[in-house]
Amino acid sequence: MFLKYNKNEKLEFNYKRACGLWLILVATVISVATFVGGKQIINMQIFCIGYIVSFFTVNVNKKVLNKLSDGSSSEFQRKVSLYAIILLFILMSLLGGPFFADENWRLIWLGALMATAIHFFMYYLVHGNSMIYLGIICTVNVAVGYIFQGIPVTMIAYIDAAIKLIFGIYLLVFSKKSKQK
Repeated sequence: MFLKYNKNEKLEFNYKRACGLWLILVATVISVATFVGGKQIINMQIFCIGYIVSFFTVNVNKKVLNKLSDGSSSEFQRKVSLYAIILLFILMSLLGGPFFADENWRLIWLGALMATAIHFFMYYLVHGNSMIYLGIICTVNVAVGYIFQGIPVTMIAYIDAAIKLIFGIYLLVFSKKSKQK
């Protein structure tokens, strides 16, 4: 049983609303860091501080998680979440990391945004189908930034933030408790 997955167990997606709040906060952080910008295009300090504060506000805060959850996650889902975060950092290192030496902020941020888009696919097992759609739309947005180099990274970042905001609002306000079919 890989990651203690029981193929006979139907997964329940109980943390969709918490995920929605997380996406709203991350969208806000990306927007503010992009607005402040500077040499780094997306202000790294604002992004990092905002990301950390948002992470602890939602993902570590038991009161928020309990208020926004419809039950608990399985051990398998908790492990998938952990591995998705590990994958995110590995992908960020591979896709954006090599460009720090040259301070190629465009490729650093496109790499970070692409890593994030890719890691959403693993969250299908934690939050359901919406994560597949979020992953696809974010991946396409970032791919456009790679392909069309004349498009400013700020535009890609604002679109990425808008996508996350829309999915965040949907998950927080409109999503219902669901199970794997």
